[in-house]
Amino acid sequence: MDTQIVTQHQDGLADLHRIFDVQHGVTRGGLAPTLQERKSRLEKLRQMLVANEAAFVAAISSDFGNRSADETRMLEIGLVLNGIRCARKGLARWMRPEKRHVDVAFQPAKAWVRHEPLGVVGIISPWNYPLFLSLGPLVDVIAAGNRAMIKPSELTPRFSDLLARTIADTFSEDEIRVVTGGVEVAQAFSELPFDHLVFTGSTGVGRKVMLAAAANLTPVTLELGGKSPAIVCDDVDVAKVAKSVAFGKFLNAGQTCIAPDYALVPSSKVEAFGKAVIAAVGKFYPTLAGNGDYTSIISDRHYSRLVGAVDEARAAGATVLSARDDGVAAARKVAPTVVIGAPENGVLMREEIFGPVLPVIGYDSLDEALAFINRRDRPLALYAFSHQRETLEKIVDGAISGGVTLNGTLLHAAQDGMAFGGVGPSGIGGYHGRDGFIRFSHARSVLKIGFINVFEKLGPPWGGLARTVSKILARRR
Repeated sequence: MDTQIVTQHQDGLADLHRIFDVQHGVTRGGLAPTLQERKSRLEKLRQMLVANEAAFVAAISSDFGNRSADETRMLEIGLVLNGIRCARKGLARWMRPEKRHVDVAFQPAKAWVRHEPLGVVGIISPWNYPLFLSLGPLVDVIAAGNRAMIKPSELTPRFSDLLARTIADTFSEDEIRVVTGGVEVAQAFSELPFDHLVFTGSTGVGRKVMLAAAANLTPVTLELGGKSPAIVCDDVDVAKVAKSVAFGKFLNAGQTCIAPDYALVPSSKVEAFGKAVIAAVGKFYPTLAGNGDYTSIISDRHYSRLVGAVDEARAAGATVLSARDDGVAAARKVAPTVVIGAPENGVLMREEIFGPVLPVIGYDSLDEALAFINRRDRPLALYAFSHQRETLEKIVDGAISGGVTLNGTLLHAAQDGMAFGGVGPSGIGGYHGRDGFIRFSHARSVLKIGFINVFEKLGPPWGGLARTVSKILARRR
């Protein structure tokens, strides 16, 4: 390896540790940021986003090859701005100490819980929504009074460099910093002794991140993925539901962790549903190759994997419906595709797809559909379409997932009033809004003894009074 490259690599890792030491030292040597300081940081983040909106949109599009500008504004910048607005509005209320009940056996006393900053929080963000998944958790981290270091994906280098520059221009080094680099930097980042570590990405990499964090007893929030199903019930209009599923599936060309990964449809309606999805695509995206609204696949490797997975299913006898358009390959775009009868042991049904390919699977009873879901890892999201309240309740009760949207897709993840997160292999922990504030805070319990401490009066030496009190406590209901 070239000596200059080795030196630059070593300097980068040294800088990583230096920044951490600066932020860690501040959190151990001073008071927690005040309400006004936190609001000021949130406002600076808002101003940074607004001032650099066009540059962020352009950088992300360039990294993808083509990324819909409107999707970046709506699904990334808009959601971060909403998160900032929610945090600024609720922060004073969230920061108030919470009074807690003190049992009569311990009176007189008062108790409360303070939500205090953890310290330095690390954020490792992915490439598919590089801005939202870097700055979305950052909003909650700032609201909770923490310092932050962000490691964005090496697959979006233009965005990552722009984010690093704008953050450095907006915040001091002891507040927030972005570090860029490849896999080795990410590995070194995950090994730092953070007070909390947030990772968004694949389940496989999430395991490695959690293992690295465990060496420092660093708590983690993992936003992973998995195969999120959409259950289409027999009482709904197939064309209407197909349009809703297509909307959620093909935004960002399916490169969304909570996109419907496959659809479970009554067996008699599978073909009609598949055709309706393709018909909806024709209205959403009349053309593909030169259409700025339809996003490219992030890399040649990801493109080849998707094409290979569809070819594998076709060779196994599956029916493939596709919105054909000349020139998509040259633009590194995969046409929206429906696969009916994909083999269960194939890539499409074995792995998270993360692209614009939708397997459709028939079922004969709702119990059969729920059993199909429950044979697999618990997904990050679950979607169900029905007009019957009892049916929707049966689905929600019968299949556990990270989150749920009923009669729609994706939108539960955009709610700042609810925590967003996975369960089991699809993630650990959740954030957004007040739930994010709590996630990145330490709930510190405080008890203030009143004018007399009853327990100290009981002994030692322990005597009859202590034994009498013990018997009374044991008999309480």
